[in-house]
Amino acid sequence: MPRARFVAPGANARLKLGTPHVKRIAAADVVLAQLEIPLDVVLAAVRARRPGAVMALNAAPARDLPEEIWGAIDLLIVNEHEASDLPRTSGPAASKLLERVPAVVVTLGGDGCVVAERGSEPLHIPGIRADVVDTTGAGDTFCGVLAAGLARGLSLPDAARLACAAGALAVTRPGAQGAVPTAAEVAAFAGGKAS
Repeated sequence: MPRARFVAPGANARLKLGTPHVKRIAAADVVLAQLEIPLDVVLAAVRARRPGAVMALNAAPARDLPEEIWGAIDLLIVNEHEASDLPRTSGPAASKLLERVPAVVVTLGGDGCVVAERGSEPLHIPGIRADVVDTTGAGDTFCGVLAAGLARGLSLPDAARLACAAGALAVTRPGAQGAVPTAAEVAAFAGGKAS
């Protein structure tokens, strides 16, 4: 049975990159984009990033991507459903996606995530138990903390551990932006709860 997907793009559908945005992207060590914005904006971000910067894409909601975007992705972040929904993939999601991109993180909700990098065995990062109040924004929190960890020089598995902690904290609070924990909260929670 197909999964229902609901996206109300609102202001996201009107997003354009102006000169100040392009300058910030060009100065970034990690560029994170997602697919709730127009593909031409994702493509503009791909083109604006500096050589050597990590291009991370949260392919949510999953949809067909132009080859220029596929060719630019250093890290693909998807949930387990999106991993199997991406066009031209079949079989074990992470290993199949590694044929297209160098690294993949497949999020598993409360069960954590799987980190897969070319040349390495996939690694399961366990989730952290949390009293769920609202899951709105948990995926965005995960992706943001993952990208921030990479920008700070953490390895992908270590950044994913922090991201799991941040996602677990985010679901304990109502709302989206207001539920995003601070860096100090994430560090304290991960230090006391992450395995």
